[in-house]
Amino acid sequence: MTNQIHEIVRDHYAKAALEVLDDDAQAACCGDGCCGGVSAGVAFYSALERDELPDTAVLASLGCGNPIAVADLNPGERVLDLGSGGGIDVLLSAKRVGPTGRAFGLDMTDEMLALAQRNAAEASATNVEFLKGHIEAIPLPANSIDVVISNCVVNLAADKPAVFREVARVLRPGGRIGITDIVADDTLTPDERAERRSYAGCIAGALSVSEFADGLREVGLTDVSVTPTHDAAPGMYSAIIRATKPAAA
Repeated sequence: MTNQIHEIVRDHYAKAALEVLDDDAQAACCGDGCCGGVSAGVAFYSALERDELPDTAVLASLGCGNPIAVADLNPGERVLDLGSGGGIDVLLSAKRVGPTGRAFGLDMTDEMLALAQRNAAEASATNVEFLKGHIEAIPLPANSIDVVISNCVVNLAADKPAVFREVARVLRPGGRIGITDIVADDTLTPDERAERRSYAGCIAGALSVSEFADGLREVGLTDVSVTPTHDAAPGMYSAIIRATKPAAA
Protein backbone atom coordinates (compact mmCIF):
# COMPACT_ATOMS: atom_id res chain seq x y z
CA MET A 1 0.00 0.00 0.00
CA THR A 2 2.86 2.39 0.84
CA ASN A 3 4.41 2.06 -2.63
CA GLN A 4 0.99 2.45 -4.26
CA ILE A 5 0.34 5.71 -2.41
CA HIS A 6 3.82 6.98 -3.31
CA GLU A 7 3.19 6.26 -6.99
CA ILE A 8 -0.22 7.97 -6.99
CA VAL A 9 1.25 11.09 -5.41
CA ARG A 10 4.40 11.02 -7.54
CA ASP A 11 2.43 10.76 -10.77
CA HIS A 12 0.12 13.62 -9.80
CA TYR A 13 2.95 16.02 -8.94
CA ALA A 14 5.17 15.00 -11.84
CA LYS A 15 2.35 16.00 -14.18
CA ALA A 16 1.94 19.29 -12.31
CA ALA A 17 5.66 20.08 -12.69
CA LEU A 18 5.60 19.31 -16.40
CA GLU A 19 2.54 21.52 -16.81
CA VAL A 20 4.38 24.44 -15.23
CA LEU A 21 7.36 23.88 -17.50
CA ASP A 22 5.12 23.86 -20.58
CA ASP A 23 5.32 27.32 -22.14
CA ASP A 24 1.81 26.98 -23.57
CA ALA A 25 0.39 26.17 -20.13
CA GLN A 26 2.15 29.17 -18.61
CA ALA A 27 0.91 31.47 -21.36
CA ALA A 28 -2.67 30.35 -20.69
CA CYS A 29 -2.47 31.28 -17.01
CA CYS A 30 -3.76 34.48 -15.54
CA GLY A 31 -1.80 36.35 -12.90
CA ASP A 32 -3.68 34.88 -9.96
CA GLY A 33 -3.26 31.30 -11.15
CA CYS A 34 -5.84 29.51 -13.29
CA CYS A 35 -4.14 26.53 -14.92
CA GLY A 36 -6.39 23.83 -13.55
CA GLY A 37 -4.72 22.44 -10.43
CA VAL A 38 -1.43 24.25 -11.06
CA SER A 39 -0.75 27.34 -8.90
CA ALA A 40 -3.83 26.64 -6.78
CA GLY A 41 -1.91 27.74 -3.70
CA VAL A 42 -0.66 31.07 -5.01
CA ALA A 43 -3.42 33.04 -3.28
CA PHE A 44 -1.89 32.28 0.12
CA TYR A 45 1.22 34.35 -0.69
CA SER A 46 1.39 38.12 -0.71
CA ALA A 47 2.15 40.02 -3.90
CA LEU A 48 5.46 41.04 -2.32
CA GLU A 49 6.41 37.42 -1.72
CA ARG A 50 5.40 36.40 -5.24
CA ASP A 51 7.46 39.23 -6.70
CA GLU A 52 10.56 37.86 -4.96
CA LEU A 53 10.40 34.61 -6.95
CA PRO A 54 10.67 33.22 -10.49
CA ASP A 55 7.27 32.85 -12.14
CA THR A 56 7.61 29.07 -12.37
CA ALA A 57 8.12 28.79 -8.60
CA VAL A 58 4.85 30.66 -8.06
CA LEU A 59 3.01 28.67 -10.73
CA ALA A 60 4.01 25.41 -9.04
CA SER A 61 2.48 26.39 -5.71
CA LEU A 62 -0.03 23.65 -4.87
CA GLY A 63 -0.35 24.09 -1.12
CA CYS A 64 -3.18 24.97 1.26
CA GLY A 65 -1.47 27.80 3.12
CA ASN A 66 1.76 29.72 3.63
CA PRO A 67 4.13 28.12 6.13
CA ILE A 68 6.56 31.03 5.83
CA ALA A 69 3.93 33.23 7.45
CA VAL A 70 3.80 31.01 10.54
CA ALA A 71 7.35 29.64 10.88
CA ASP A 72 8.96 32.85 12.25
CA LEU A 73 12.28 32.24 10.51
CA ASN A 74 15.42 33.99 11.72
CA PRO A 75 18.79 34.76 10.12
CA GLY A 76 21.25 31.89 10.40
CA GLU A 77 18.68 29.12 10.86
CA ARG A 78 18.64 25.82 8.98
CA VAL A 79 15.21 25.11 7.52
CA LEU A 80 13.81 21.92 5.98
CA ASP A 81 10.76 21.96 3.70
CA LEU A 82 9.04 18.58 3.46
CA GLY A 83 7.64 17.98 -0.03
CA SER A 84 9.28 21.09 -1.47
CA GLY A 85 7.77 20.84 -4.98
CA GLY A 86 8.83 23.69 -7.24
CA GLY A 87 10.71 25.35 -4.39
CA ILE A 88 8.54 28.34 -3.47
CA ASP A 89 8.85 27.85 0.29
CA VAL A 90 12.53 26.90 0.10
CA LEU A 91 13.38 30.06 -1.83
CA LEU A 92 11.35 32.26 0.50
CA SER A 93 12.98 30.55 3.50
CA ALA A 94 16.44 31.11 2.02
CA LYS A 95 15.77 34.84 1.86
CA ARG A 96 14.59 34.91 5.48
CA VAL A 97 17.52 32.95 6.95
CA GLY A 98 20.08 34.85 4.87
CA PRO A 99 23.60 33.88 3.81
CA THR A 100 24.47 32.44 7.23
CA GLY A 101 21.47 30.10 7.13
CA ARG A 102 20.48 27.29 4.80
CA ALA A 103 17.21 26.04 3.33
CA PHE A 104 16.74 22.39 2.35
CA GLY A 105 13.95 21.04 0.19
CA LEU A 106 13.01 17.35 0.20
CA ASP A 107 10.91 15.84 -2.58
CA MET A 108 10.50 12.40 -4.15
CA THR A 109 9.52 13.60 -7.63
CA ASP A 110 12.30 14.03 -10.21
CA GLU A 111 10.27 16.51 -12.25
CA MET A 112 9.60 18.75 -9.25
CA LEU A 113 13.26 18.58 -8.18
CA ALA A 114 14.34 19.61 -11.68
CA LEU A 115 11.88 22.52 -11.61
CA ALA A 116 13.08 23.57 -8.15
CA GLN A 117 16.73 23.50 -9.21
CA ARG A 118 15.88 25.66 -12.21
CA ASN A 119 14.00 28.12 -10.02
CA ALA A 120 16.87 28.30 -7.52
CA ALA A 121 19.33 29.05 -10.32
CA GLU A 122 17.06 31.75 -11.74
CA ALA A 123 16.72 33.30 -8.28
CA SER A 124 20.53 33.13 -7.77
CA ALA A 125 19.91 31.36 -4.46
CA THR A 126 23.19 29.98 -3.12
CA ASN A 127 22.05 28.89 0.36
CA VAL A 128 19.59 26.21 -0.81
CA GLU A 129 19.90 22.47 -1.31
CA PHE A 130 17.33 20.09 -2.79
CA LEU A 131 17.30 16.44 -1.73
CA LYS A 132 15.54 13.45 -3.26
CA GLY A 133 13.75 11.13 -0.88
CA HIS A 134 10.62 10.37 1.09
CA ILE A 135 9.49 12.38 4.07
CA GLU A 136 9.14 9.09 5.96
CA ALA A 137 12.96 8.70 5.76
CA ILE A 138 14.58 12.15 5.73
CA PRO A 139 18.15 11.97 4.32
CA LEU A 140 19.66 14.35 6.91
CA PRO A 141 21.51 13.77 10.18
CA ALA A 142 19.82 13.86 13.57
CA ASN A 143 19.70 17.21 15.38
CA SER A 144 20.62 19.15 12.25
CA ILE A 145 17.58 21.36 11.54
CA ASP A 146 16.20 24.38 13.40
CA VAL A 147 12.82 24.59 11.68
CA VAL A 148 10.74 22.08 9.72
CA ILE A 149 8.12 23.54 7.40
CA SER A 150 5.68 21.90 5.01
CA ASN A 151 2.74 22.98 2.88
CA CYS A 152 -0.09 20.47 2.52
CA VAL A 153 2.20 17.43 2.30
CA VAL A 154 1.96 15.41 5.52
CA ASN A 155 -1.56 14.32 4.55
CA LEU A 156 -0.04 12.74 1.41
CA ALA A 157 2.41 10.58 3.37
CA ALA A 158 1.94 6.82 3.29
CA ASP A 159 3.26 6.41 6.86
CA LYS A 160 2.49 9.46 8.96
CA PRO A 161 3.90 8.13 12.28
CA ALA A 162 7.21 7.67 10.44
CA VAL A 163 7.06 11.28 9.27
CA PHE A 164 6.56 12.49 12.82
CA ARG A 165 9.44 10.33 14.09
CA GLU A 166 11.73 11.66 11.37
CA VAL A 167 10.78 15.27 12.05
CA ALA A 168 11.58 14.81 15.74
CA ARG A 169 14.87 13.11 14.85
CA VAL A 170 16.23 15.83 12.54
CA LEU A 171 15.13 18.76 14.71
CA ARG A 172 17.74 20.20 17.02
CA PRO A 173 16.79 20.51 20.69
CA GLY A 174 14.72 23.66 20.89
CA GLY A 175 13.81 23.38 17.21
CA ARG A 176 10.27 23.78 15.98
CA ILE A 177 7.79 23.05 13.23
CA GLY A 178 5.54 25.54 11.45
CA ILE A 179 3.48 23.85 8.78
CA THR A 180 0.17 24.08 6.98
CA ASP A 181 -1.84 21.00 6.17
CA ILE A 182 -5.32 19.57 5.71
CA VAL A 183 -6.99 18.07 8.78
CA ALA A 184 -10.35 16.42 9.31
CA ASP A 185 -12.98 17.04 11.92
CA ASP A 186 -12.63 14.47 14.70
CA THR A 187 -16.12 13.19 13.94
CA LEU A 188 -15.26 12.04 10.38
CA THR A 189 -14.27 8.41 9.84
CA PRO A 190 -11.43 7.50 7.44
CA ASP A 191 -14.03 6.29 4.93
CA GLU A 192 -15.88 9.60 5.12
CA ARG A 193 -12.60 11.45 4.51
CA ALA A 194 -11.85 9.24 1.52
CA GLU A 195 -15.23 10.04 -0.02
CA ARG A 196 -14.38 13.72 -0.23
CA ARG A 197 -11.48 13.63 -2.68
CA SER A 198 -8.61 11.59 -4.14
CA TYR A 199 -5.47 10.86 -2.13
CA ALA A 200 -3.35 13.20 -4.25
CA GLY A 201 -6.03 15.84 -3.82
CA CYS A 202 -4.90 16.28 -0.19
CA ILE A 203 -8.16 15.16 1.41
CA ALA A 204 -8.41 11.37 1.60
CA GLY A 205 -5.16 10.95 3.53
CA ALA A 206 -5.77 13.71 6.06
CA LEU A 207 -5.50 13.01 9.77
CA SER A 208 -8.10 14.33 12.17
CA VAL A 209 -7.22 17.30 14.38
CA SER A 210 -6.69 15.01 17.38
CA GLU A 211 -4.74 12.41 15.40
CA PHE A 212 -2.32 15.04 14.10
CA ALA A 213 -1.76 16.56 17.55
CA ASP A 214 -1.42 13.16 19.24
CA GLY A 215 1.05 12.01 16.58
CA LEU A 216 3.34 14.94 17.30
CA ARG A 217 3.12 14.47 21.06
CA GLU A 218 3.89 10.75 20.77
CA VAL A 219 7.32 11.53 19.29
CA GLY A 220 8.14 13.90 22.14
CA LEU A 221 7.22 17.26 20.65
CA THR A 222 5.59 19.81 22.94
CA ASP A 223 3.63 23.07 22.67
CA VAL A 224 1.53 21.35 20.00
CA SER A 225 -1.26 23.34 18.39
CA VAL A 226 -3.50 22.55 15.42
CA THR A 227 -5.45 25.62 14.40
CA PRO A 228 -7.99 25.35 11.52
CA THR A 229 -7.96 28.43 9.28
CA HIS A 230 -10.50 27.81 6.52
CA ASP A 231 -12.72 25.09 5.05
CA ALA A 232 -11.25 22.73 2.43
CA ALA A 233 -14.29 20.40 2.12
CA PRO A 234 -17.22 19.49 4.38
CA GLY A 235 -15.65 18.58 7.71
CA MET A 236 -12.11 19.19 6.36
CA TYR A 237 -9.96 22.23 7.07
CA SER A 238 -6.69 23.83 6.18
CA ALA A 239 -4.80 24.28 9.43
CA ILE A 240 -1.66 25.77 10.92
CA ILE A 241 0.31 23.24 12.96
CA ARG A 242 3.04 24.24 15.39
CA ALA A 243 5.16 22.22 17.82
CA THR A 244 8.56 22.39 19.55
CA LYS A 245 11.27 19.87 20.35
CA PRO A 246 12.19 20.30 24.04
CA ALA A 247 15.50 22.08 24.56
CA ALA A 248 16.58 19.31 26.93
CA ALA A 249 15.92 16.56 24.35
